[in-house]
Amino acid sequence: MQRSRVLALLVPAIVLALGTSGAAIAATSGTSDVILQADATVQIEVLDASITLSPDQANYEAGQVDALGASGIDVRIRTNSSTGAILQVRCADGSPEIALADLLFRTQTAAGGSGSTQGTFTAITASDQNLWSTTTTSPTYSTIQTDIRVQNLWDYSDAGGGGTTAYTNTLTYTIVVQ
Repeated sequence: MQRSRVLALLVPAIVLALGTSGAAIAATSGTSDVILQADATVQIEVLDASITLSPDQANYEAGQVDALGASGIDVRIRTNSSTGAILQVRCADGSPEIALADLLFRTQTAAGGSGSTQGTFTAITASDQNLWSTTTTSPTYSTIQTDIRVQNLWDYSDAGGGGTTAYTNTLTYTIVVQ
């Protein structure tokens, strides 16, 4: 028994001696690059999928009805492009019910950076038209409000007589990297 105790005590001492021997372990290091190849990206979200303009007598007397500011169409965009982005709008309906010359748009939302805005009412077309632009990144969403005007109200009759006739056009928004 005495012998097994001595052996049991010697084994840990030998292991300890091996772990602290005079041989030094050299530290090594290396590097690895992590590369993110970021593409210029844009995102768009149309917040108002539909708006209804209901002209009253004053609108008929003026010949036009408007949806301005918060009553218009809100679109949110963001981009990581260092050169910014352009928000465009068009009405490419095959047979629009509101004549394109009578359907006008503009925005009073300030441009980003040294971008631009369509600040005066302009007739919509079937081709993309610039509504708003930014020349800088916009990592958080920016909301752009589109004001809408329909003019020449007397050209749009109530087909049912004594009721309401809905004339509908679809606007398409596009955002592109500038």
